Amino acid sequence: MLPRLKPRDFYDLVIEVAIVRPGPIQGDMVHPYLRRRNGEEPVSYPSQELEEVLGKTLGVPLFQEQAMRIAIVAAGFTPGEADRLRRAMATFRRNGTIHTFAEKMVEGMAARGYERDFAERCFRQIEGFGDYGFPESHAASFALLVYVSAWLKCHYPAVFACALLNSRPMGFYAPAQIVRDARDHGVEVRPPDVNLSDWDCTLEPLEGQQTGFALRLGLRQIKGFHEGDAERLVGARGAGYGDVDALSRRTGLVRATLERLARADAFRSLHLDRRHALWAVKAASDAPLPLFAAADAAEHRREAAVRLPAMGEGEQVADDYASIRMTLRRHPLALMRRSLDARGVTPSDRLAHLPNGAAVTIAGLVLVRQRPGSAKGVIFATLEDETGAANAIIWQPVFERYRRVVLGARLLAITGILQREGIVIHVVAKQLEDLSPMLAALAHDGHDSIEPKLSPADEVKRPGPDPAVNPRDYPSRDFH
Repeated sequence: MLPRLKPRDFYDLVIEVAIVRPGPIQGDMVHPYLRRRNGEEPVSYPSQELEEVLGKTLGVPLFQEQAMRIAIVAAGFTPGEADRLRRAMATFRRNGTIHTFAEKMVEGMAARGYERDFAERCFRQIEGFGDYGFPESHAASFALLVYVSAWLKCHYPAVFACALLNSRPMGFYAPAQIVRDARDHGVEVRPPDVNLSDWDCTLEPLEGQQTGFALRLGLRQIKGFHEGDAERLVGARGAGYGDVDALSRRTGLVRATLERLARADAFRSLHLDRRHALWAVKAASDAPLPLFAAADAAEHRREAAVRLPAMGEGEQVADDYASIRMTLRRHPLALMRRSLDARGVTPSDRLAHLPNGAAVTIAGLVLVRQRPGSAKGVIFATLEDETGAANAIIWQPVFERYRRVVLGARLLAITGILQREGIVIHVVAKQLEDLSPMLAALAHDGHDSIEPKLSPADEVKRPGPDPAVNPRDYPSRDFH
């Protein structure tokens, strides 16, 4: 919607907030508004009375207040009937009485000379408000948050990303997507570290610069690491930990917890990579060492030191996803691009250079699988590769043919037709292929560790009443 609406002032944001809702969508109000907004269709009003009601929205009803005014002005509702209509709109449709107003609304408007099609669309919109609709004042309040958030993200992207990560669980995007977007906008993101990270993500001054911050990932990003353990780690840190033994003694953290830190590559400030940190942790004792045993234990560690083989980049990336559900190294698909090129896969950043209607194959980690209730069974998928994200539309017949692939793939390839409207690009899926086994090849030991965190927007894993889906076939994930 944003690239098509192109907001220019604050009221455009009010429209933006209100328009993508079941009411305007079910009432078929979205596309007429966009055409009028972009000068592709003349602005017209069914009557002079409704011009006063709909003037701010180019003759298209978008808000609850407008629906009520249409009922009074165009359908002959009394103020009392309009108030009952308002209360019916405030109740979810499956429990409400909104349907009892249909005949009076449509017939009343038709009797006063309005086209029946317009009257029926107005009532469908009112029905949609029974699912989720906005009064104008509500949309304006949200639009203020939109404006402030957009300003903050534009001028202080590191601050914005840090705040989003620390507010989890919330919002539409998984941490990996927030971090990816921040880096795309010039933010330096630094990994979790036992000497440098707090539980929350923090901001660190950029060396040699008077302004600007780097984003330090907090210990909260480490899978399975608890806030209480982080408090012990930070509380005992003092001037910093010099080695794993000191950290173990001063914090009293059990070996399993230390291993989570090691697998997250959080010992870099101790000059230990992931593999050497794991080796050092396994050599440490779960119990704090007595004072006079510390020297003997340290000597034992030196004797036990070995030269470990370096981990390959693919192994590092796989372990990053296993431990913090993202990577600050190269994207997994950058490591397999040669194989993808051989399959004829087009990187997402090249889609903008292809003509409308072109046949294309895209592939990427699945970020979003969404089936909105108003989309009549259509699934929207977002795939991420090393160059960006690509959006795909999967129609119901295609979904039924590739159900297991759509629901289960972590690395998905989609072959279809490129569809372009302005700068909005989708790929309409014709064929789908699960490429998840390719992820296993990144880890030299064959262990498939890459488990991208899906957006909380994912609705296909838990799509509501769909009798064709057996929940035992598709176990749910923790999306938050």
